[in-house]
Amino acid sequence: MAFPNIFTVQVIDDVIGRINKLTSSTTAQWGKMNAPQMLAHCCVAYELEYEGDKHPKPGALMRLMLKMLVKNKVVSEAPYKHSSPTAPAFIVTGERDFETEKARLIGYIKKTQQLGESEFDGKMSHSFGPLSITQWNNLFYKHLDHHLTQFGV
Repeated sequence: MAFPNIFTVQVIDDVIGRINKLTSSTTAQWGKMNAPQMLAHCCVAYELEYEGDKHPKPGALMRLMLKMLVKNKVVSEAPYKHSSPTAPAFIVTGERDFETEKARLIGYIKKTQQLGESEFDGKMSHSFGPLSITQWNNLFYKHLDHHLTQFGV
């Protein structure tokens, strides 16, 4: 199953529309995060690509393990399972401001679309090495869709 193309205006408008249906008190259908934490959690995928200094790059051994054990789960077209384990960098605890996290996430989504597919063709991932356009699309779209579905939007 191919995911919708996150690099197109139509798809990001749909995703942003779903985000705009959330409120700070929207509850998850599974998992432990509240809505502001989930938005901050979704921002991490973009922080890894746009704010490289914020998250240290994994060492060579860890990168090899990530490529062998995690990469296919993240960039494939297979949906994530409910309550799947998450990498430490993606764990969000403590209170977060809903409007701040919502604005950050929407900004990252728009930036990704504006940069376009060609910017991501063969681009090095923080954790997985070079990825194809399809793999980048799957990485971004699948993660957003998983968590928006988690919160019923």
